[in-house]
Amino acid sequence: MYGPEFAADPAATYGKLRAHGNTAPVELAPGVRATLVTGYEAALHVLRSPETFSKDPRRWRDLADGTVAPDSPVVPMMMYRPNALFTDGEEHRRLRGAITDSLARVEPNTLRGYVERSADTLIDLIAPRGEADLLGEYAQVLPLLVFNRLFGCPPDLGERLVEGMSGIFDGVDAERANELLTVTLLDLIALKRARPGQDMTSWMMAHPAALTDEEMIHELVVLMGAGTEPQQNLISNGLRLLLSDDRFAGSLGGGSLPVEDALDEVLWTDPPMANYAVHYPIRDVVYEGTLLRAGDPVVISLAAANTDPSLTNDQRAGNRAHLAWSAGPHNCPAQSPARLIAAVAVEKLLDRLPDVELAVPVGELEWRPGPFHRALASLPVRFPVAPVSGEAVAGREGARRPVLPAFTGQPEPATPAAPVRPEGMWARLRAWWRGE
Repeated sequence: MYGPEFAADPAATYGKLRAHGNTAPVELAPGVRATLVTGYEAALHVLRSPETFSKDPRRWRDLADGTVAPDSPVVPMMMYRPNALFTDGEEHRRLRGAITDSLARVEPNTLRGYVERSADTLIDLIAPRGEADLLGEYAQVLPLLVFNRLFGCPPDLGERLVEGMSGIFDGVDAERANELLTVTLLDLIALKRARPGQDMTSWMMAHPAALTDEEMIHELVVLMGAGTEPQQNLISNGLRLLLSDDRFAGSLGGGSLPVEDALDEVLWTDPPMANYAVHYPIRDVVYEGTLLRAGDPVVISLAAANTDPSLTNDQRAGNRAHLAWSAGPHNCPAQSPARLIAAVAVEKLLDRLPDVELAVPVGELEWRPGPFHRALASLPVRFPVAPVSGEAVAGREGARRPVLPAFTGQPEPATPAAPVRPEGMWARLRAWWRGE
């Protein structure tokens, strides 16, 4: 499940695996064995049975005994961290409560305003060029800008977070980038402990869960991780569908933007995290005649379960019974904000660049290899050269550094800077952040 053949056509792999039944043996990376759950009902059974299937990776036998090397490429996605994703029972409820209660304080209209302003900033960078990679220059960057605002991150720390996350995304000196990200989050936590504000970081630290600094780091990392890679895939996969499928593309020119329908389709057929929700049997379990050994990873194929042939209802528009957000006690706590961010990002792009079209045939788009995600390698498009927004023009006449305010609960006017063109999108973004 880690080569280019799987990335190009995962549905074909799922079809072959279904010959084994609702579960099948797979290899996530060289030498990393797991069981993949491909059936919808089987997936629900695992996700909703915490008394039998644990989320705690410290139970992973092959990692503990050295069968799986610590430097295996899948270990960072599966290793234990003290956050809500990798804990069970009361500890999970404590850590998850800090996240869900803080997310509940995010006002949707305020979040929409942050997404719209971030989107306008990024579109202003590409609009004068007439071509872009909507993955690297839009879908990948927008969630990070929004999260910086939600975390109450001041510009100097925001610049370092951009640099750290860009290094991880680009795979360039990832160890140094990860260290920079950790140190920056520690600085953010220290800042918010000294001067709390109306933002997610402050709310989580003030929560009755009484999170330690280590827990805060890992909670923020899981929020950033869940809000960047899956979010960028949902945005880019939604744009790909809207620009290539006649069922959707045909209605764009008529002024109807069926964004919600497209997102429903993507969440059913190409969920941004296709295979994840890793569980570990607490004891040996026999499921439908298959032995699931204690401590062996059981990976839920959210994509295969969603397309299980036994599902008789193929109506996807408006149907939210998919497993893209997982299910059970570990279902995604940020479903509504995540969907709002994706919908607004897509709507804003299509509104600002209404004549955008794919620059290559949809069949020539490449997918990034990897067992967990459903991720495009790029999304090249072209469009008539468009003007930057009026706000961007005004911003050029004001302060050099664009202000990304702390999350205050109320929308504030944006001051994006003028478009710049250093080499590479992350370089352009860092230059924009510095006001260059």
